[in-house]
Amino acid sequence: MKILIISDAWEPQVNGVVRTLKMTSRELEKKGHSVQFITPNLFKSYPCPTYPEISLALTNTTQLTKLIDEAKPDCLHIATEGPLGWLARSIAIKRNWPFTTSYHSRFPEYVNMRFKIPTSWTYSVFRRFHNAAKANLAPTPAIVNDLKSRGFNSPRVWSRGVDFEMFNPLGSKISRGKGPIFLHVGRLAIEKQIDEFLKLDLPGEKWVAGDGPERERLYKAYPTVRWFGMLDGPSLATLYRTADVFVFTSVTDTFGLVMLEAMACGTPVAAFPVPGPIDVVKSGQSGILDTDLRTACLKAMDIPRDEVLAHAQTFSWASASEQFLGALQQLPQS
Repeated sequence: MKILIISDAWEPQVNGVVRTLKMTSRELEKKGHSVQFITPNLFKSYPCPTYPEISLALTNTTQLTKLIDEAKPDCLHIATEGPLGWLARSIAIKRNWPFTTSYHSRFPEYVNMRFKIPTSWTYSVFRRFHNAAKANLAPTPAIVNDLKSRGFNSPRVWSRGVDFEMFNPLGSKISRGKGPIFLHVGRLAIEKQIDEFLKLDLPGEKWVAGDGPERERLYKAYPTVRWFGMLDGPSLATLYRTADVFVFTSVTDTFGLVMLEAMACGTPVAAFPVPGPIDVVKSGQSGILDTDLRTACLKAMDIPRDEVLAHAQTFSWASASEQFLGALQQLPQS
């Protein structure tokens, strides 16, 4: 089957959306399917305001229609709500093509945190986008239920996995002192609310990997933190293995792949009990969820690393890709 995925998120971005699409493509191709992407890399583009590492495609209906027709897809998935996503949606509706979409980010909450735009306004736009699809794929049951409560017609679960060849308890670690190490990995941006971690009174050291618009402020505000910047997968795996606790501060992520990567390395997670963590972390077995993040951090240190790994192994890209495949809609053949 020829599967066409249209996404406004793609390399060189390093985020959960891109990793999810790439790992899903790999699994689908293992099953004998052909996967093709249309992304901003194929067009002239401009940086997204306040998020410059995201490229927004400068194109039109004629250009995109030509690329879609050249792909001759059997199924169409529109991964994002950006310029390419909206154009692809309009083309599919005009042709009466069934298609699927996916909900990767709680963008309405991001916009509210940055610009104070009411979430009801943004969710209204997102409902219009996703309700045209036959299925809207979201990463956890909690997010699916949230979307249903907001009037989204057809949300269904498309879970996530982890690359156990890269992220596992074996392999190198970083030289460290005797005190515990609390690690955060993610984009340094306001919606990740990393201050909730960095301001805590914790023993040992705080390590942070990632980059983003909040970098300079955070570096100045927390000079005792060990900053690692942007790292590749193998380097992140080394950090995860070395740390005693992985601290996840976001309350707006739909999943949080970094939590799963940390758990695959045997590192327990401390997080807030909100959508995302509540479906990824089994509190008491693979981490601690608590409204008091300091309490979660301290209690997580007592969780055996083999129990953390065992829970991580309940997730796989193979089963997640089966969910994706099961939602796809066959296009009419001319």
